[in-house]
Amino acid sequence: MAGDDDDFYTRDRPESPDLEEDRPRGGGGEPTGKGALGSFWVLYIVVAVVIVIMFVTLI
Repeated sequence: MAGDDDDFYTRDRPESPDLEEDRPRGGGGEPTGKGALGSFWVLYIVVAVVIVIMFVTLI
């Protein structure tokens, strides 16, 4: 009976059960560099809108 458990779990396994990683860890790939530049433009637009609102309310 003890051999039945081993058969059950090894029967459907491939000969090489190790799979490659879908997204390998490490320094692979080029950095996009969009994060800091995008944040700068959002901040720039918000400051510009605040200045325009302040200017319009003073007139």
